[in-house]
Amino acid sequence: MTDTVVHIPALETDRLILRAPRLEDFEPRAAFYASDRSIWEDGPMDRAAAWRVWASEVGQWTLMGYGPFAVEDRATGAYLGEVGIYEPSAYPAPELGWFVVPEAEGRGIAGEAARAVMAWARDPLGWTRLVNYIDAGNARSIALALRLGGVRDDSLPGSGPGDVVIRHDLEALA
Repeated sequence: MTDTVVHIPALETDRLILRAPRLEDFEPRAAFYASDRSIWEDGPMDRAAAWRVWASEVGQWTLMGYGPFAVEDRATGAYLGEVGIYEPSAYPAPELGWFVVPEAEGRGIAGEAARAVMAWARDPLGWTRLVNYIDAGNARSIALALRLGGVRDDSLPGSGPGDVVIRHDLEALA
């Protein structure tokens, strides 16, 4: 039997540590998927369905070498959400995505973490572009994607009908 070792880097910002997901990180995701907050992410859904989504996202690290980072508050160690690169089989390209717990909303956490992930995707992965696939009704996520420097690109395919596709040029990052 051979072992597969997957290196998930830790990224740091002024306020955050982006780290490998842990089993206990599932509980906030299960709560999210059980709530009306998940309407833009095919929810609400029961715990078993939420597990399948979360486990497949975390499994991307082993299969693809990228995936979601758990976002942790540097000062307190509190779990704040996930930000990373998502690419289920039906996605046309890797997506920059985010989820934050209710206590982290409105504090710039998702944006700060997304900037760190974008820089990591550029160096060392060498990527030149990431996209967001956002439901047209999710105005807050669309606004964040645009604040991050993204540009709406209707020429790119979405992950589903009616998606707003936001393109991020990673080569233009400062």
